[in-house]
Amino acid sequence: MPGDMSFTAELRVGTGTTLLRQFFFFTKAETRDQRPEQFAQDTMATSQPPLRFTGHHNLVYRLVLSTLTGRTIHISQIRSSSPTNPGLAPHEISFIRLLDAVTNGSQVEISYTGTILVYKPGLITGSTAGTGASGGMINYELPSNCNRGLSYYLIPLCLMAPFAKAPMKVFFSGPGVITSSTPTGDMSVDSVRTAILPLYNQFGIFNNIELRILKRSNPGPTGRGGGGEVQLVFGHQVRLPKTLHLMNAGRIKRIRGVVYSVGVSGSNNARMIETARGILNPLSPDTYIFSDVANAPLIPAPDKTNPQAKRKIGLGFGLSLVAESSTGCLFSADVASPPSGGTAPEDIGKQCAYQLLENVAKGGCVAPAAAATMFTLMTMGSEDVGRLQVGREVIADPSVVQLARDLSKFGAPGWGIRDAADDNEHGDVIVSVVGRGIGNVGRKVA
Repeated sequence: MPGDMSFTAELRVGTGTTLLRQFFFFTKAETRDQRPEQFAQDTMATSQPPLRFTGHHNLVYRLVLSTLTGRTIHISQIRSSSPTNPGLAPHEISFIRLLDAVTNGSQVEISYTGTILVYKPGLITGSTAGTGASGGMINYELPSNCNRGLSYYLIPLCLMAPFAKAPMKVFFSGPGVITSSTPTGDMSVDSVRTAILPLYNQFGIFNNIELRILKRSNPGPTGRGGGGEVQLVFGHQVRLPKTLHLMNAGRIKRIRGVVYSVGVSGSNNARMIETARGILNPLSPDTYIFSDVANAPLIPAPDKTNPQAKRKIGLGFGLSLVAESSTGCLFSADVASPPSGGTAPEDIGKQCAYQLLENVAKGGCVAPAAAATMFTLMTMGSEDVGRLQVGREVIADPSVVQLARDLSKFGAPGWGIRDAADDNEHGDVIVSVVGRGIGNVGRKVA
């Protein structure tokens, strides 16, 4: 029509799945964000209307819940007030690409400015041949502008893996893979392996689960980029997770940890271990910290004189600690040297040890970093009441409160909260969660 402009852009990755499809239809009197929203309403109409959310907070878990429940979601006002970087951030785009790689049939619409996202989930296929996997393995590269640790992708990916149609095997590489903890609050891959994955045992998920760090990396000089390599194998798929009843935190019986140095002297490890053990040994004699010294990863850095040039990145050191109780409860702590440097190894060891003690002192049977995993698996379980004892500080965490609201919006019943037994010294509460009984749709179809 006269005076109208139209533009369609489509990017396909993998087989049978549309990754990013941007549709822009607008006239002179219309904004560029109004038309994609209306288009999403018209094209994504299903038997159930899309669930609507605003803001970028908890975006990853909303995408995960949408995939697990099969509900279309519409997220608007994504950093719409930012004058310089509105819309989706690079790490969020990377997660959407990863979501596309492990699903089949997912559709994503993003507005011109990136402030509106409509996601229609597909089937979680895992590493099924012909849907993006090569040789039974999905090779996924993170770009160099990524400032989030790999746990930002691993924890949500592990939440979806038990409900996949086939085993999920993903190999992470590229100049954006950071295996250590980050200033943005992401835990290290070591803590995911020792403090998150063992929690799946509580739900009857324990076979053929491995997380291997093939190449370590700390954040780059500006907090972006890494160059590490990590392989995830999640081969235990279930119809429904078992109902959880965990109401006894027990006593801490052992503390384990991993101290690592990447591209720097290995003496930093000994200094961190000595400081951490000096604080923890009087409280728990069974304390053992493993030491790992790795070379700095190399990433491509071509220039005019040498197109094949490479440079080192991800230098630094850090410490990951995990405390295990007599009932199998896990509490973790993570500290790494800042990208700008200037922190002594003794300070890292001291800070990590005190952080671990602080997490244990919060009480309950679950650490703050693992609360989202536990509550999500309990909600996806059979239609029975599961119970979990948590500390008051954990249940009052803003991310946990937002997760409860999001689960309720996806159709899950509200949580029941009551005080724990009278002999409870931390003031813990018992959270009762009723499972939805959705389970593994892929296994039902297969």
